[in-house]
Amino acid sequence: MKLADRVNKIQPSPTLSIDAKAKALKAQGVDVVGFGAGEPDFDTPANIKEAGKKAIDGGFTKYMPVGGADDLKDAIIAKMKRDHGLDYSRDEISVACGAKHTLYNISQALLQEGDEVIIPGPYWVSYPDQVVLAGGTPVFIMTDENTGFKITPEQLEKAVTPRTKYLILNSPCNPTGSTYTKAELAALAEVIKKHDFLIVSDDIYEKLLYDGLEFCNIPMACPELKPRTIIVNGVSKAYSMTGWRIGYACGPKELMAAMTKMQSQSTSNATSIAQKASVEALNGPQTAVAEMVKEFEKRRTYIVDRLNAIPGVTCFKSTGAFYAFPNFSGVYGKSFNGKVISNSTEFAAYLLEEAKVALVPGVAFGDDRYARLSYATSMENIKKGIDRIEAAIADLK
Repeated sequence: MKLADRVNKIQPSPTLSIDAKAKALKAQGVDVVGFGAGEPDFDTPANIKEAGKKAIDGGFTKYMPVGGADDLKDAIIAKMKRDHGLDYSRDEISVACGAKHTLYNISQALLQEGDEVIIPGPYWVSYPDQVVLAGGTPVFIMTDENTGFKITPEQLEKAVTPRTKYLILNSPCNPTGSTYTKAELAALAEVIKKHDFLIVSDDIYEKLLYDGLEFCNIPMACPELKPRTIIVNGVSKAYSMTGWRIGYACGPKELMAAMTKMQSQSTSNATSIAQKASVEALNGPQTAVAEMVKEFEKRRTYIVDRLNAIPGVTCFKSTGAFYAFPNFSGVYGKSFNGKVISNSTEFAAYLLEEAKVALVPGVAFGDDRYARLSYATSMENIKKGIDRIEAAIADLK
């Protein structure tokens, strides 16, 4: 059998692969501490689950409009106005099967061969592959902890070409946890205004902010750019609804119509029951979100402090999301039982085999010096996992 060439142009999601491997070992009775999964360990709040049950009991189980039910669109519109002061209409909203699906629809509706997409790195693993699948070319702007994992206006200016179609900004960021301030976004906006390209603002972690930071995105920092911005969000991270698969986009109605058209020939509508539950998530009480954020902030402080105390390791103090992104390159070149560890993949394999700790190698996010640890797991697991990492590094010669 000959498969399509596009299959060989991309890689399977490494984050999902690592999580699957850790779960498989656990199923075999192996005591593995998993830092791979990018999903909250909290249950979906009871009021949201109840809304889903009510939808089932009420027979809300049929086909729906491809681009989303009106009541969910109205809840999204109200949320955008309430939280960000941004106005949208129903035809400027598109609902899909998760934020990943939303981003995929954007790339499919916008990109043609030769188009370029600027992606700050380290980046979420699916951004480049989605661009490649649509015929586009990823253009990376790499950052590190010395710049707080944020791009500068000068870097952005150098990356722009006549072929630039859009820029992806993910703040708070997966995998680094870095967050742009309003002033930093306003400075980037000055560069963007000089050129003719769009902005995809991936706001999926917007509720998960620490140290008193306030969320801001490009149209909030520069209202002039709202017509050129596509906001991507969903209910997965803030409401612990990763399995419900609801994401959405807010942006120009022509693009939303095109995305809905593309979706009509792939998945059709997102799950009807999940849409009803998402209405409750957006319109209902937000106390569960605040409680989750409070716990994440405690875990963030603990894991970052512990990692920074390990010789050869440095870790940026993330300000959002639920990831630590430590630099392990200080231990590269050392060996265990005669086998030298020289990159993030080999280091991750060593930890999984010898310490029974699963993390995602940084090469998956564009920088081989690092690895990603999700602290969306219990404090008990975090303590046990960091103890194992510390001991495993101490065993290297």
